[in-house]
Amino acid sequence: MVEYKQYDVIIIGAGPAGMTAATYASRANLSVLMLDRGIYGGQMNNTAEVENYPGFNSIMGPDLAEKMYASSTQFGAEYGFGTVESIEMAGDLKIVHTDMDHYIAKAIIIGTGSEHIHLGVTGEEDYQGRGVSYCAVCDGAFFRDEDVLVIGGGDSAIEEGLYLTNLAKSVTVLHRRDKLRAQQIIQDRAFANDKINFKWHTEVVGIIGDKEKVTGVTVINNQTQEKSHIDASGIFIYVGLEPNTQVFGNLNITNDEGWIITDEHMQTSIPGIFAIGDVRATELRQITTAVGDGGVAGQGAYDYISQLSVQDTDKVK
Repeated sequence: MVEYKQYDVIIIGAGPAGMTAATYASRANLSVLMLDRGIYGGQMNNTAEVENYPGFNSIMGPDLAEKMYASSTQFGAEYGFGTVESIEMAGDLKIVHTDMDHYIAKAIIIGTGSEHIHLGVTGEEDYQGRGVSYCAVCDGAFFRDEDVLVIGGGDSAIEEGLYLTNLAKSVTVLHRRDKLRAQQIIQDRAFANDKINFKWHTEVVGIIGDKEKVTGVTVINNQTQEKSHIDASGIFIYVGLEPNTQVFGNLNITNDEGWIITDEHMQTSIPGIFAIGDVRATELRQITTAVGDGGVAGQGAYDYISQLSVQDTDKVK
């Protein structure tokens, strides 16, 4: 017989949204479990410096994650490891199966975030961890005083490029358009930095190297169709995000691109299942918006459970 661990609320994902939801739900005297397949903090752990979170002029991402985690567990919320494999419904109750345990909850809050999109070019997978990276904070120190490339033109690409200027000899940003998509204040900093160069209308078509590490990329100018080679020791890729929602496909709560659709209360189309943070179909994905989502969902879970007619999880076998 399968043994089920029982909670009022299970939060899938322990990024800023999930940790805030845990704070609100546990403070309302609900039993709460945060489940994550890795360390708490989510993408904050890969962020060098956060300058737009209220209360801090500047704070390192991992430091903010530590502070949020301390807050999220102060009212009794638990933190556990596990990869969610499926969710099924049992009336008003929800059953969560992971690779390690099985759980029953009255409400579920999904905060699984998103992942960096890969280029899908030759050499990318072969050289991942050997020159190809998706996290400057994690890997930038390996390229001290070397030439590196940043691929992309949004906030993450340019912010990480700026971070790399503290370590690398030079940083060249490759962008397929003729202007950046990053916020203007970030663009201004990048254009004023002598260590950052830009190559426009440039698309990477291959990553090359020797047997041990990356040596450069092959690119094509999308206006002239001319191919060329750029030498580099490190390739940092920031070309977009995709939601971590594949496991929730049977619930039919996503749009065509995989982002979860919610109302203003973070409620999905299934009563008692909420979604928060970067996994939602939303315009802005920032720490501040994730925290707001988490607060709304944590309170929403309390309101939902308070109105439930089914309170006895022993009915699930």
